[in-house]
Amino acid sequence: MTARFAAPTPDATPIHVLPAETAEAFAAALPAPARAQLQVQPFAGKLGEVRLLFSPGGGLEMVLAGWGTAAERARQQFPLGNLAGALPAGTYALDDAPDGPDRTRLALAWLLSAYRFDRYADRPAQEAALVAPAGVDAARLEQEAAGVALACDLINTPANDMGPDELEAAARALAEAEGAAVSVIRGDALLERNFPMIHAVGRASDKAPRLIDIAWGAADAPAVTLVGKGVCFDTGGLNIKPGASMGLMKKDMGGAATVLGLAQMIMRLKLRLRLRVLIPAVENSISAGAFRPGDVLTARNGLTVEINNTDAEGRLVLADALALAAEEAPALLVSMATLTGAARVALGPDVPPLYTDDEALAAELAAAAATRADPLWRMPFFDPYEEMIEPEIADLDNAPRGGFAGSITAALFLRRFVDGAGAYAHFDVYGWTPAAKPARPRGGACQGARALLEVLAARHGGGAAR
Repeated sequence: MTARFAAPTPDATPIHVLPAETAEAFAAALPAPARAQLQVQPFAGKLGEVRLLFSPGGGLEMVLAGWGTAAERARQQFPLGNLAGALPAGTYALDDAPDGPDRTRLALAWLLSAYRFDRYADRPAQEAALVAPAGVDAARLEQEAAGVALACDLINTPANDMGPDELEAAARALAEAEGAAVSVIRGDALLERNFPMIHAVGRASDKAPRLIDIAWGAADAPAVTLVGKGVCFDTGGLNIKPGASMGLMKKDMGGAATVLGLAQMIMRLKLRLRLRVLIPAVENSISAGAFRPGDVLTARNGLTVEINNTDAEGRLVLADALALAAEEAPALLVSMATLTGAARVALGPDVPPLYTDDEALAAELAAAAATRADPLWRMPFFDPYEEMIEPEIADLDNAPRGGFAGSITAALFLRRFVDGAGAYAHFDVYGWTPAAKPARPRGGACQGARALLEVLAARHGGGAAR
């Protein structure tokens, strides 16, 4: 489902977005019929408050929407994100909304609120349409919303309909639509081509493991590579998860979904870069062929890894993909993965940790996260913890004992496979919204992609959006 702005029309109903401190004065200056309606239903400008005002003839004349106080707005990622759902069918204009990032945020929230996952059950469409407010990049916002919708659709689809085959099909469909090249290494060919850890994690499933490789853009453009964890379902392997922990594991390919959504944004906005997307797509299943606790695997770059928990499989498949990516020495290498529960304990479901040693990139991402309402929080590649991921019998340990600093040690593990890249950033995303919030329905969540898009767009520009 693609949300778009309505064509400009003089018949659009105006929406007046009013902070609490100006609501009373605005209401007092309205014509007498409107003031009379507000006598019956007062309007104080509280955040999320909505009043429909009608003309003497009975038609909808205007909408008052409360913008609240700065303190109220700070508590919501998308203030007024539920506005469209509170309005009757029709076309609306938001041109007197706050300026700058707040106006952009309001417009984007309107588009995001139109998302429906309706593959298995009909869900009523959003009937209120918005004319793009003056001063916003409408084409950019439409492509952001479309990329988010793609990622959310993939995450929301259960594993019986979104296994490695279907994830590959989604990647191929995107590549074909955007004029990108795609290749796939599948099954035992992974061993022949030196991707042993992707093969080891996925070999227990009857759905063959694979590495999906998408390439787009001019050969002489700056190289950016996105690597997304594509574990389409995670039983935990022989270290099997309890049932309660397995219930949401359809979202364990959230990193792959996010990089595909971001890739669509990049390609449709025609950013001037050379994009590569790598997705190791597997199911972590249980069978006689499953890899075992205590096994030692040799990764693509030659490092040996002792397996102390088969439920720490995401970093294994990412490691082989990152090693391949680093061989090309991209200017920027990014991994996105639903990697650790420790990240959720530290920062909750809505704020993904960001890891990078590149100070300029970290500053740009922090600024973008704030202006684009796409939260991130920088965590450290804390070098003294390196010893925690070094066991006695191999170069690396995939699941350090003790339980401390789980997100940091996972990020340190991944960093061992990126030598050669110009800059590296890792996003430990959750990929899920546990309870519906304004402009964010319960279910799959595309996290970090819009903030990274902002940085890439500032660095690499683009042409006309599709």
